[in-house]
Amino acid sequence: MKEPLRIERVGFDSGAILYDAAVIETPQRSMFNPKDPMLQAQPVAEGGRNAAWYVKVCGRDAVLRQYRRGGFVSRISKTRYIWAGEHQVRSFTEFDILEGLYQAGLPVPRPFAAAYWRLGPTYRAGIITERLHNVRPLATSLHVADCEQVARSIYAMHEHGVWHSDLNAYNVLLDEDGRAWLIDFDKAHRVELSLERRSSNLLRLRRSLAKVAGTEGIAWWDGLNRSYAKLIRTLAM
Repeated sequence: MKEPLRIERVGFDSGAILYDAAVIETPQRSMFNPKDPMLQAQPVAEGGRNAAWYVKVCGRDAVLRQYRRGGFVSRISKTRYIWAGEHQVRSFTEFDILEGLYQAGLPVPRPFAAAYWRLGPTYRAGIITERLHNVRPLATSLHVADCEQVARSIYAMHEHGVWHSDLNAYNVLLDEDGRAWLIDFDKAHRVELSLERRSSNLLRLRRSLAKVAGTEGIAWWDGLNRSYAKLIRTLAM
């Protein structure tokens, strides 16, 4: 049985931290600084735009991720976002979505803490989540990945009204039992998920699989799509 979360918030001069008080007794801004020796930070090898680290937080294995921009806008600033109120802070939004999915029993990492720091009209942000051990990305595991297991995890997420904005082959992780875990909910949002929107989300994964695995990836996705359609027919009745 999962240990329940106890969400609390603490403010400081330039920002705030949301945290799980069942895990973190005294939240510190230094928890979000990978240079702090207490974190024993090690860079995550794949993904993360060089802004993700494996860390130790309150004796637990965790992943620290700082929010970084991509594309053209990153030439202006890689780490700063326009301030539009705390309710639109990206780390807090992701923390909230993870909290809801985790509490509902879905296969997502437990959120430990999220923070932001303001500077004038902009802010920086970071998030810390539970580290999942003995998992491999779908991108490198198609030969053993069970289409139905992955479809069930995505279907459950959709049933809880969450649209994953970056559903790619590296954000689906498979554990030793074949269960599919979903990670990286930055820019995910809650929305009424029509069949069209569900299909659009699945097609995002198809493009990713085609990119990393070519025809093998597309063939595997076809099986996933059939499994997802079967879940809709049987579970949504």
